[in-house]
Amino acid sequence: MSDSENFDPLGSRKNYEAQERKFPRGVVIRLFAYLIAGHIFAAFLYLLFAVAGKG
Repeated sequence: MSDSENFDPLGSRKNYEAQERKFPRGVVIRLFAYLIAGHIFAAFLYLLFAVAGKG
């Protein structure tokens, strides 16, 4: 028997979908770090303009 006779495209898709839903750990950590850094930068700009506007 050849491999093409035993090939099940739906079976491999099931495994692919299960893997597709899960993000790699490095991507999650990087996304979290960028969100935190972005909020800190936005807070800095807000304070910069708030202080400059009072003076």
